[in-house]
Amino acid sequence: MSAAQTLIFDCDGVLVDSEAIAEATLIELLDEWLPDLATEAVLRQALGMTTANILRHLESQSRHRLPVDATQRVDTTIEGRLAEELQAVPGVAAAIAAIPLPKAVVSNSRRQRVEASLATTGLAALLGEAPIFTADEVARPKPDPALYRLAAARLGVDAGQCLVIEDSVAGVTAAHAAGMTVVGFIGASHIEAGQAARLNAAGAWRVIDHMQQLAALVSDWCSAGTSIPARRNPL
Repeated sequence: MSAAQTLIFDCDGVLVDSEAIAEATLIELLDEWLPDLATEAVLRQALGMTTANILRHLESQSRHRLPVDATQRVDTTIEGRLAEELQAVPGVAAAIAAIPLPKAVVSNSRRQRVEASLATTGLAALLGEAPIFTADEVARPKPDPALYRLAAARLGVDAGQCLVIEDSVAGVTAAHAAGMTVVGFIGASHIEAGQAARLNAAGAWRVIDHMQQLAALVSDWCSAGTSIPARRNPL
């Protein structure tokens, strides 16, 4: 294994401000399919999971059953809206350009969606050849650490030399369990009050609310030269 320090971004809610769009689409569809649920409140508990796992979680709490093609219909509808409405997270392009570390993307979304989102927002050009790892490559996606462990193995880096940026409890949980240092991000439009505390409790080392803060944290982490213990100084 190489000791090269590597910066890993989640995609949705970190690189692209997609979660509010995805959440609104899910609420609209699920209000029709599972009308006995308070969809918005229940959905908040499942953010950061794959579409299939979100739907499975919600269906288990309802008296109704989802259409057999629900996952495909949700993903297709969300991706159609993203193609028209998606924006990069404010400040993330400048952060990518300013931080010279090798980079990668690790997402619970399917590869088609990640690649389209990065292309739509212009971030694909900035990230260049940065590898992308998606949930369809593992049997157990986030919050299981398998996807982050796979990324480290394929990148040829030690988990302790990876700094991860995540917006969800599921994502922070996964990266932290994989032995990586995690920065929680709460600057996307879908974030609710109290998320900083939730991310810190899940294992975040620091929590930031704007990408302009990232370069300084990366510098601090690089200077430490090793993995940093989590749960210190939440926002």
